[in-house]
Amino acid sequence: MPTNDDTVLLPTTKSKPKLERPKLYKVILVNDDYTPREFVVMVLKSVFRMSEEAGYRVMLTAHRMGTAVVVVCAKDIAETKSKEAVDLAKQAGFPLMFTAEPEE
Repeated sequence: MPTNDDTVLLPTTKSKPKLERPKLYKVILVNDDYTPREFVVMVLKSVFRMSEEAGYRVMLTAHRMGTAVVVVCAKDIAETKSKEAVDLAKQAGFPLMFTAEPEE
């Protein structure tokens, strides 16, 4: 026998917010005519944890094409890594340039 004190439970609909994936950013190596190839490879190895072969390939691509994509990652990581690489080059007196830009 139902009384007025009975609680009626109705199913509730939960709306799941659609989470967008964070935009990815490309770290781009820009070629210059002053920074030695060996130094570029060393920076790619130390900052971006590349192997000798991968670093050499990226360096050669930038040398031939003008630029090369080093890595694609989250914005904060891309900006941090490119700044770290540029700072390392500045300390050594080289104009080596890395940029971070959104991936299309």
